Amino acid sequence: MDYKYTAYDRIIHITEKLPKDKISEAIEIIQEDSFQDLLDFCVEQNCFTQAQAITLYDFTIVFDSLDDCRKKIDDPEFYSLISDVYTNGGYHLLGMADQGFRVMSTNKPVNSFADFKGQKIRTMENSYHLAFWKALGANPTPMSFSEVYIGLQQHTIDAQENPYEVIVSNNLYEQQDYVVETNHLPHLISLIVNDDFFKDLPEDEQEIMTEAAQLATEYAREQSDARIADKIATIEESGTQIITLSDETRKEIREASQGVYEAIRKVIQPEIYKAYMDEE
Repeated sequence: MDYKYTAYDRIIHITEKLPKDKISEAIEIIQEDSFQDLLDFCVEQNCFTQAQAITLYDFTIVFDSLDDCRKKIDDPEFYSLISDVYTNGGYHLLGMADQGFRVMSTNKPVNSFADFKGQKIRTMENSYHLAFWKALGANPTPMSFSEVYIGLQQHTIDAQENPYEVIVSNNLYEQQDYVVETNHLPHLISLIVNDDFFKDLPEDEQEIMTEAAQLATEYAREQSDARIADKIATIEESGTQIITLSDETRKEIREASQGVYEAIRKVIQPEIYKAYMDEE
């Protein structure tokens, strides 16, 4: 069973509900091979309103480490709540892996909060992403992913943000002097299957699939960590400098993002928000 195909197949049907002026953006996200981004986009466009909770993954600077993020995703209370969201959308959530955090690459060094000001950074046309970068004083610029390399090369944009794997596999680092470990969002990957299909399986086969998915999630995370380390080495060998932000700068980013936090909080279920953000 090709679960990734099953997930995309279902989502592509959902995108039929999109306004015509948003279809090209959905196609771009599919080409970027990010199911989670496509799911987020469909939620934002109200393709299936019962999954509004998925927008919580647009909360920025929530986790200080991938371990913290993974512990939260695997937390039984949170996992149960978010699984119900997927079920309401017609899916059964088997697990969540990741490609690490999204980071910023740029030709202008960022050593303090003030250094974000004025940077023309390519983003997807996600209202929360745009609001986040504006809150930092940057100039977010939606652009087709296929145009990013040329945009950096021709200095149409100063910066972009993506996981390390995307930055290296698309050679974006070749046009950038710095990679700034903003670690602003985890790049999550959902392993899902059609809920009706899962429920029709005998109980023992459901258990086998669930156990296999748990092993696959652990393996995927281990392999992702190894690939990220390899990509970082590639970037450093090229001469591009990697900058780690100070705790103070990350605190300033969180404070500047409060308006975005509030906007997202309004559209998700309170219990899911509290479980994800560790609030009482």
